[in-house]
Amino acid sequence: MKCRITFAGAGLIAAMLLKIGSAQAQDVHFTQFDASPLILNPANTGAFNGEWRASAIYRDQWRSITGGRAAFKTIAASFDMPIIRDISVDDYLAAGVQFYNDRAGDGNLNNFSAMLSVAYHKFLGQDARKVLTVGLQGGYTQKSIDLSNLYFGDEFSEGMLNPGTSAERDWLKRNASNYIINAGLSYAQAVSDKFSFSIGAGVNNINQPLESFDRRKASKQLGLAMRYTGQIGAIIGVGDRFSLKPAVLVQSQAKAMELIAGNEFHYKLGDDYELPTAPAVFAGVWYRNQDAVMVTAGVEFKGFRVGVAYDYNTSDLKSASNGNGGFEIALRYIAPSPIDFARKLLYPCGRF
Repeated sequence: MKCRITFAGAGLIAAMLLKIGSAQAQDVHFTQFDASPLILNPANTGAFNGEWRASAIYRDQWRSITGGRAAFKTIAASFDMPIIRDISVDDYLAAGVQFYNDRAGDGNLNNFSAMLSVAYHKFLGQDARKVLTVGLQGGYTQKSIDLSNLYFGDEFSEGMLNPGTSAERDWLKRNASNYIINAGLSYAQAVSDKFSFSIGAGVNNINQPLESFDRRKASKQLGLAMRYTGQIGAIIGVGDRFSLKPAVLVQSQAKAMELIAGNEFHYKLGDDYELPTAPAVFAGVWYRNQDAVMVTAGVEFKGFRVGVAYDYNTSDLKSASNGNGGFEIALRYIAPSPIDFARKLLYPCGRF
């Protein structure tokens, strides 16, 4: 089986603001976006070197501002694998499933999604060192809020709180659900044994679903705007064991735009450093424009990748957060291909 390369590095996946009436859930916001590749781009489905891949990540954010109970807590998990191989020489079809859940604030504003995705990987040229991928994703999302934990201005009278008496509650819904369609493209190439790169582009919320907790709002004003993503990454081999993995991510939704850039330093250990399951250590430094500096670190062994990340807030919010942003822990496992144990890899593969 040829090594399939895709967007390299460990960086951040951050979606823009999702309009839901007067309330907003936390963005899709991971520093270690390699732990949630299907959220970034549906074309990442099945884009790895191995038999199957399972990933999970947990993020805890803004605890220093909101306190433990109201902190933003996010978890995501995914599973993907090739399902039809050698459709045309090395081409294959892959499928995957992605789950995401975020809870934030005193009102327990919850954002849940379950997505299915497929991707077709078309290898170009006789050496199979170029691959063009098309991905499609669809699924269900639901946002909900706990009204019992919210208090409104008209519930306060002469300094006394009368919970449950607000007329505001009559026009608030407890949940809003929709179906979502996403799509993406990616191109990856191994230029040499020491250098490979990939570029990708995706669009989310293609159907622009209508969502709001406010029963009074005109639904046409609350369509979820499409979110556009663009990524470019590379793997640069420096010697036999050491490699650099720079990456840039740009995202845009409505009037919001985001730019993230950084690099992962990766070092393989042991005598079998040319095998895909060779033990390794890594560390990365990343910058989210006008928001935060992020650091990542972790280990790889026997197909597992364990990583941690921390964000140091640099925006105007740092006066309230004391610079504290978010903490993450991520786990990924790629089941190795028996063919890869029988031979050495032709080039460094971004086992994303």
